[in-house]
Amino acid sequence: MATVHGFFHPRTATGRSSLVPSPPWHYSGDLLTVEYRTDPARVAELLPAPLEPAEEDPGAVALIWADWQSCAADGAELLDPVRSQYKECFAVVRCSYRGRTYSRCVYIWVDKDFAIARGLHQGYPKKLGSIHQTRPHPYGPAPRLAPGARFGATLAAADRRLAQAVVTLEEESATNGFVNGHPMAHHRRLPAIDRPGTLALDELVESGAAAFEAGPAWRGTAELELFEAPTEELAALRIEEPIGAYYRQVGVVWNGGRLLESATGG
Repeated sequence: MATVHGFFHPRTATGRSSLVPSPPWHYSGDLLTVEYRTDPARVAELLPAPLEPAEEDPGAVALIWADWQSCAADGAELLDPVRSQYKECFAVVRCSYRGRTYSRCVYIWVDKDFAIARGLHQGYPKKLGSIHQTRPHPYGPAPRLAPGARFGATLAAADRRLAQAVVTLEEESATNGFVNGHPMAHHRRLPAIDRPGTLALDELVESGAAAFEAGPAWRGTAELELFEAPTEELAALRIEEPIGAYYRQVGVVWNGGRLLESATGG
């Protein structure tokens, strides 16, 4: 019988074809965050039991664009950029579990298959999309990190524009917002192959950064628009009140999580 290797499929004799390597996973990225308030009922309907709405500001949403470089522990992907560079846009809300506040990603789009695979492991509901954002640069016409700098960002999926934003920086900030500032509470779910309507895997997990570093955060204002699409529901988190916008460069290490509950049937 063959012995196969690899953290994720396809598993082979060498493991070299695995879509993603084993954690820890290291990330360097530029984050553009827009926070706003929506109807708390629209957030609540995205929180399966045993999660409940956050006690404070239950309608707060963060829509985050991220331009990443990522790699495993040996850093090999950084010298083969097609394996390390990707972009994503994700919507984060806050929730409560046993009296503790968590962040939760309710929608997320990425532009590379390996990012989707990592999301399956972590509990992120990742789908393919087209994501773009303005990059800062110290020369030429690109914006600098300074008051008045303007950054654009767009999100599309299945040929439909889902969101667009223009962020104008005003000043340095002590934070990068508050919605995405807690450990993540995600579900890992896999339908059973032999029991229709049941789950072979049904876990509520907690995860967060094993290590984190960041440059100065900048705050500003945002012009944000959300658009309807036949196979997407981001626009249901409609914008009722702007909160703020932020830009920050970060470095993150992810190295697993913690099981909170398991409802997996036998």
